[in-house]
Amino acid sequence: MKFSCTQENLQQGLQVVSHGATKNVNLPILNNVLLKIEDKVLKLTTTNLEIAVSATVRGKAEQNGEYTIPSKLFADYVTLLPGGRVDMEQNEDKLKVETPAAKTTIKGIPASEFPLIPKLEARDSYRVPVADFRRAMAKVIFSVSPNEARPELSGVLLRFSPAGPSGTLTLAATDSYRLSETKIPLHEGAGLPERSVIIPARTMAELIRILGIFKEFPDAKATLAISVGDNQALFTYETVELISRTIEGKYPDYQAVIPENTKTTAVIKKDELAKAVKTSALFSRSGIFDVRLQVDAAGGRLLVRSTDSQTGENESALLAEIKGPDNTVTLNHRFLLEGLAAVEGEEVRLKLVDGMTPCVLEPSAAAAPFLYIVMPIKQ
Repeated sequence: MKFSCTQENLQQGLQVVSHGATKNVNLPILNNVLLKIEDKVLKLTTTNLEIAVSATVRGKAEQNGEYTIPSKLFADYVTLLPGGRVDMEQNEDKLKVETPAAKTTIKGIPASEFPLIPKLEARDSYRVPVADFRRAMAKVIFSVSPNEARPELSGVLLRFSPAGPSGTLTLAATDSYRLSETKIPLHEGAGLPERSVIIPARTMAELIRILGIFKEFPDAKATLAISVGDNQALFTYETVELISRTIEGKYPDYQAVIPENTKTTAVIKKDELAKAVKTSALFSRSGIFDVRLQVDAAGGRLLVRSTDSQTGENESALLAEIKGPDNTVTLNHRFLLEGLAAVEGEEVRLKLVDGMTPCVLEPSAAAAPFLYIVMPIKQ
């Protein structure tokens, strides 16, 4: 194999794929990046057996071939090279890398040992606006369960509903203690079937990282293509392909836990509430992380309280627009703060039923649809 390209193009390609490699003592090949020259381009690929990421690099191909070398070592080396031309050529069990000012050889492993990357055709793809997708994923991914005892909760639910003029993609995540849901329009997908798929949170985090690399490029594509197979999903953007396993199983019917009726509604300044919760968190009980929200309807206030026998107690009073009677609920302050951070706009609407029923947070103004539900701490 023999290929020439610019340092800038090669560095960008390695930046995209290098996180896909993983340290693995039993399978050293997983530490490597596959370099494959075919159809006049260099294709870089890494995998950890759950996710495979590939990116193509433009340049001059003189001889086809494929070889693998340590991903992190190669990425670090290319980053330190000056801008300009980089020549690469395989010589038996080494890859020779040369620039006008430097040369090196890197030992590798034959490409025949690299895992076979499954194929999933990009036909019949749903397309979503990239900016909307990145923003929506940031609103839900923090609610994914870190515990894989229930595998379906360790991923993000994507539900494609192409019906209507444009269709909708619903994203949801829950760890059974709180739930995030948001919706974005489909850019393309009319005529395709409705589908639901659970994507591992690790895949979503890697995809968001990759999309962030292209965020500052003025000519970057505006849409992301998503193709869903029987047990795989393919995400295609620019010259990048990310293919991942999907999580089998049925996602919980989370709609059943959304309260149908609300007794008390309070609209509060979001930043003021977040500051009050952070203050009360200093005095919450260790390991319980509890803060009490008490609605004072007559006074038009929301009281944020916490008490700990070891540290003391705290109370903050916030002006609020209240509808309904007095009400009280105790919540995990970490869950509450993460939900507040995901709400767009200056104000947040709290919906309460009682101290035993989930509390609902949502934007108070006409913003992108977002629903956040927190289970109460029962006293």
